[in-house]
Amino acid sequence: MSEEVLLDPTNEAEPPLREPATRLGSLEGATVGLLDISKARGDVFLDHLESRLTNRQVEVLRFRKPTFSKLAPVDVRQQISERCDAVIEALAD
Repeated sequence: MSEEVLLDPTNEAEPPLREPATRLGSLEGATVGLLDISKARGDVFLDHLESRLTNRQVEVLRFRKPTFSKLAPVDVRQQISERCDAVIEALAD
């Protein structure tokens, strides 16, 4: 069995060891956060994904970073952690 390696995009010399998040067993009754990192056309992907999820009766909340070059502000990360069961981050160009 291969070992999973999580890469930290913040370019830390020695990223902290992190366990992968537990996957949801089902989207039924879940709230999914969609995080737009403010790169071009990421919103197009998230609009399509939101439509697909809401058609499956999944509650969707949208979030947006002010800029793709920095971490999401603490208040955005806090809202996601408090209100969402899962999050999908859009990376696009």
